[in-house]
Amino acid sequence: MEVLGIDIGSYGIKGCIVETEKGEILSEHYSTPPLQDTSPPKILSQMHQVVKKHFNWSGPIGCAFPAPVSHGNVVSAKRIDPGWVDVDAEQLFAEITGNPVTVINDTDAAGLAEMHFGAGKHMDGFVIVLAVGTGIGSSLFIDRKLIPNTELGQIEIQGVTIENLASYKKRKEEELGKKAWAKRLQQMLETYEKIFHPDLFILGGQLSRKAKKIFPYIKINTSFKPASFENEASIVGAAMIATENKETVFYR
Repeated sequence: MEVLGIDIGSYGIKGCIVETEKGEILSEHYSTPPLQDTSPPKILSQMHQVVKKHFNWSGPIGCAFPAPVSHGNVVSAKRIDPGWVDVDAEQLFAEITGNPVTVINDTDAAGLAEMHFGAGKHMDGFVIVLAVGTGIGSSLFIDRKLIPNTELGQIEIQGVTIENLASYKKRKEEELGKKAWAKRLQQMLETYEKIFHPDLFILGGQLSRKAKKIFPYIKINTSFKPASFENEASIVGAAMIATENKETVFYR
């Protein structure tokens, strides 16, 4: 089925048409300029432009959103304007576009793409997908079913959140070399090992692009591998969730 996948972030609103049965991109990507203002009115205006003006789309839309989302409602807003908290994002996006819209947390969307079409395909057991970039996003899966809205990047090590310790943004700010960054990533992964005892880590975001240079310096007991998707993961996963029965995707 063809679905318009949308990914919202401070970098802008990205979109493309996705064939959801195969996880394939069918159109060229379109992206707005970076968003200086992420308040609801500004994002709704940009969303309308992307969906109606650029794609002239009529049909289902899957939207990856940079915050936890429960039943279409935004739960918290650490990475977006706080005016979104308690807002029914699905209803607003549906009204502004005139299309049915399903909204999901962006890292959960990326994880779904990896588990169905990428590095986690056919992988049962307990899998943790981490998006290591500006922050550290997380999605958890048990037998390929999603436990939604986890924020493992907010766990603290000696009073410092993991994303402020080991994110790609922190690496750039502190000009960390490969070994120094790998040491922090290992601290992160060892912490998650002790808490969750997963069967596999899938590491995405900027880290997946650096896998050949960084992974040899990470020594942990749990298997880990780079994510297969890069910038397309959230778009593909968001499009997929718009066509799926949530009872078969979410862990209950």
